[in-house]
Amino acid sequence: MNTRTILFDLDGTLIDTNQLIVASFKHTFEHFKLDFTDEEIIEFNGPPLVETFKKIDPVRSDEMVATYRAHNYLYHDQYVTAFPNVLETLQVLKKNNIKMGIVTTKIRQGVEMGLKKTGLTGFFDSIVTLDKVTHAKPHPEPVLKAMEELGGESKSTIMVGDNSHDIESGHNAGVRTAAVSWSQKGRDRLLTYEPTYMLEDMSDLLQIVGV
Repeated sequence: MNTRTILFDLDGTLIDTNQLIVASFKHTFEHFKLDFTDEEIIEFNGPPLVETFKKIDPVRSDEMVATYRAHNYLYHDQYVTAFPNVLETLQVLKKNNIKMGIVTTKIRQGVEMGLKKTGLTGFFDSIVTLDKVTHAKPHPEPVLKAMEELGGESKSTIMVGDNSHDIESGHNAGVRTAAVSWSQKGRDRLLTYEPTYMLEDMSDLLQIVGV
């Protein structure tokens, strides 16, 4: 099947922020005298921060977001790396004129920091962040917005991600989806959301695209 556009989630898909995210949640919960297990914290990874914290404490959610982000940005570069073969795969895709975008529940500042630290700046002609949409993933809006910015069509687009939200957003937008087996949520769990493809390595995309 012809593929001309690939959209990527960022955290947990292209770049490994898992330890940073867990550390930032733990710091925030300690600050607000809250107690969650590591398993519970992993479940908070994916949805927008404000959504997560509002469910925990609607009154202090804004303070919690600010505390989380301050810690996250301060320690960002100590933790964050690109996953194996991400850079090399993006280079080949770009050389073959595949249009690429990022669809994330982060705000722009965090995205720029992640791309800069991992050397991935310059590959993406669309970056759809939380502050650019009314509805976050799993709603189709972020995927549809990125496709529109790239001049993509649903039948020739793939959405790649490590979370149920990514797969569902892709399904809801009518595009093919690819889950990554290195997801913190686990390969088997992602398979229950019926992605079109399961990537064992980012370079598997090259075979799917046929380059």
